[in-house]
Amino acid sequence: MSTNVTVKKPEGEVARVERTRDRQTYMPNVDIIETPDAFVVLADVPGVSADGVDIRFEQGVLTLHGRVEPRQDEQHTCYLLREYGVGDYLRSFQIGEGIDSEKIEATLKDGVMELRLPKSEAFRPRKIAVKAS
Repeated sequence: MSTNVTVKKPEGEVARVERTRDRQTYMPNVDIIETPDAFVVLADVPGVSADGVDIRFEQGVLTLHGRVEPRQDEQHTCYLLREYGVGDYLRSFQIGEGIDSEKIEATLKDGVMELRLPKSEAFRPRKIAVKAS
């Protein structure tokens, strides 16, 4: 079982979650894209299945945790070369108030997690009609 420890930082510094577990943890590479109506986060999480993903949004922090199970039975495998590291993926983001947290969606395809964070109506750009007089 893993345990999370939240590290409190002085005002203005970012708090982070540190893992207190033996297993290797990787920080997935991400792209963050802004569209007129949402932010889209693309995270590389190879080896993670949909059942192994835990996504949480709590107190303005979006956390992505993906678990990767070993590909081989560790007790019965004789490795000649072993380069593939097995471990979890963990990444957290501080999210602003302009996100509609009730409508956050996630999909997983070909080792890429896509998180769609819709903007609240109040934060979406809108076009102002000009009336001629």
